[in-house]
Amino acid sequence: MHDQAPREGLASHRVDNQPYSLPFDAFADDAVLQFWLAHLAPAWVSCRLSLLGQDVGRAETQRLGDEANRHPPSLRLFDRHGRRLDVVDYHPAYHALMRLATTRGVHAMAWTEEGRGGHQAHVAGLYLLTQAETGICCPVTMTHAAYPVLRRERSLPDWWASGLLVEDYDSRALPASDKHALTFGMAMTEKQGGSDVRTNTTRAELGEDGWRLYGHKWFMSAPMSDAFLTLAQRDEGLSCFLVPRFAPDGERNAIEIQRLKDKCGNRANGSAEIEYRGAWAHPLGDPGRGIATILEMVQQTRLDAASAPVGMMRQAWREAWQHTCQRHAFGAPLAEQPVMRAVLADLALEVEAGVALMLRTAQAFDGASRGEEQERALARLLPSLAKYWHNKRAPGLMAEAMECLGGIGYVEEAPLARLYREAPVNSIWEGSGNVICLDVLRVMARHPEAMAALYQLFEHARGGHPDLDRALAQLPQPQTSEDLVPRARWLTQWLAQCTQAALLVQHAPHEVADTFCRTRLGRHPSPAYGVLPTASPLDAILHRSAPA
Repeated sequence: MHDQAPREGLASHRVDNQPYSLPFDAFADDAVLQFWLAHLAPAWVSCRLSLLGQDVGRAETQRLGDEANRHPPSLRLFDRHGRRLDVVDYHPAYHALMRLATTRGVHAMAWTEEGRGGHQAHVAGLYLLTQAETGICCPVTMTHAAYPVLRRERSLPDWWASGLLVEDYDSRALPASDKHALTFGMAMTEKQGGSDVRTNTTRAELGEDGWRLYGHKWFMSAPMSDAFLTLAQRDEGLSCFLVPRFAPDGERNAIEIQRLKDKCGNRANGSAEIEYRGAWAHPLGDPGRGIATILEMVQQTRLDAASAPVGMMRQAWREAWQHTCQRHAFGAPLAEQPVMRAVLADLALEVEAGVALMLRTAQAFDGASRGEEQERALARLLPSLAKYWHNKRAPGLMAEAMECLGGIGYVEEAPLARLYREAPVNSIWEGSGNVICLDVLRVMARHPEAMAALYQLFEHARGGHPDLDRALAQLPQPQTSEDLVPRARWLTQWLAQCTQAALLVQHAPHEVADTFCRTRLGRHPSPAYGVLPTASPLDAILHRSAPA
């Protein structure tokens, strides 16, 4: 959002040495994103995303993100006559941002261009969208991730799946069959189990008109979606169901919203606690195989949960860079002060490593859809590594960026306060840290080809840097059967950082790869940002990340 220059006669004092918010282009100004897309993705992806980058950086779009957070959704349970409504009202800014995301196809391009870079386009689009507002990314992600589940279900009308691919936005409360563009949500978590969904108590009962669900869900994401994927118990065991917002008779389905969550961040997006009171539902997948059915959706959402924090880190870095370039202290811009330059360069390294891992993981998804076994194996493992590590690094980076601005970054007018509140959400959603690390061990045990594929990726970088070689020597061999559970977090972190380093060694300029390896994998890595070796190439690193 552009700042207004002070008008003569209105100010009580002169304001000097305070930066202005400058317009930007989230794609054209991001040379790092362009570099990695050029190395890992087809050329059309950059062409497609350039317009979205322009949209995101506009002052109007940035204002919409601010307004969507300042005016969170509200719940209307009843109309004035006492009839239940169960409606969540959103600020117009939220709908405008949803329209931007969907008309640019961020929710659909992974599938309309599947196997041709579509997944890379999707995550890069999500990376850009987060720099406008992260709250809309939940329904965009859920809509994107529901498609592979729905397209396999032959018992559903075709318009369910095709409606998810329409590059448009329709927020009207109508039966899905009467709409051309659809959005999806998810409702799995229950109070007693959380991530342990096998303990879910919601039950499904078969009646004359089909399946009906009864039970409580602790979290329903995006409650105004046209339908939701959910889990419920039937005689065969935990099963997956599609629950539409409207039942087949055109009436509102029996989904009662108990309350909206008052969350730390992610305020623009509604998250509800709900009760199924005989809600009509359509079964998906095999009976008793609900977790297996929904896992394909979860794999997609985990990749998005690994990508969004990278976009947030980029936004935080840009805010810090813009401020320190304009703010003077001790006779020079902050960005020219040696200690500040070390901090900014270190943050830039973290963002670039995240971009590289995010896009390489999406590349594996595209390769898997083409039937490439090596890429399919990597796609089993890389999302968990990226989700875990990117989300562990994001909160600290947000705090450091806020510190670069000082007190002006701590107030709510600055986007950094919003980003800092947002930082933990993707670490918690779709499997918190311990769950993700245990999933890495599960993949290692059940799919040894995944670890073999990752070690093959490492082989391409072996010999490229002594610190990377030393780190790789500490990893267990792919066939290791020792009990690694107590070391699950160490292993997941080390695998993620080695993967980032391997990608940088293979593709990035020497200055970037060398500094990253020395500071992350060297003998004395620092837990704090800005602790770089003497004579680190700060100019080269900063020039690479700074807007043109």
